[in-house]
Amino acid sequence: MTAASESMLRRVEDRSVTDQVTTELRRAIISGSMEPGQEFSLREAAGHLGVSFIPVREALRTLEKEGLILTRPGRSAIVAPVHLEDLHGIYRLRHNLEPEIASRSCALLSSEVLDRLERDAVAFGREDWGIDEVYDAHQEFHLALLAPAATEWDLRILTTLWRAAERYIRIGFRRLDPQPEEHHRREHAHEELLTAFRGRDPRTVERAVREHLERNEQIARAALADYEDRAGNGESGTADSITSA
Repeated sequence: MTAASESMLRRVEDRSVTDQVTTELRRAIISGSMEPGQEFSLREAAGHLGVSFIPVREALRTLEKEGLILTRPGRSAIVAPVHLEDLHGIYRLRHNLEPEIASRSCALLSSEVLDRLERDAVAFGREDWGIDEVYDAHQEFHLALLAPAATEWDLRILTTLWRAAERYIRIGFRRLDPQPEEHHRREHAHEELLTAFRGRDPRTVERAVREHLERNEQIARAALADYEDRAGNGESGTADSITSA
């Protein structure tokens, strides 16, 4: 890594090292701090993280399975590139899984859980939240909506897809100026989902989830196309913007 890239990775404590390294590398990749296509040495990464080479190697095995890293011959790796067709593939899989699970989950969710999620949806409109807080809360929101009808394998696959989608969206929006109305749009979009769930009608819920995914993919594709255009023109940008996926 170059001296300019040293701030991309934060040092981790010497406990549960492999898990911490995996989490920190995943954060840097998903947030776009480590750029798509960026090559790095495992030993240099270990030095920046303040750990030995071994937990970095183990962490990269996990991240390669998640599609975030490509290992290279020797002791280097590359951050997986981003492509519009891959983004569409991620959403194609989400379209096949989430609406069907949601259609079964709507009959199992308690009113108390829906009330709590309604309060959580209001928090999505907070302009003082950082992007990491928004995405953490957002994943917990969708997990709670689907969990009653989801198997452990459903959740494993969905978590991988959500992380992949988050990476594409955040990379795409990273070069756009934050728009205040986006906070309110995100809040209302999730309130619409909750209204459908409260009706307990599987077909209505399935349709609402599909529409939610379609809107998010359209926004993400537009943002990523803009990112690719700017990257192709050699432009740079570092400001994160909060989006909706």
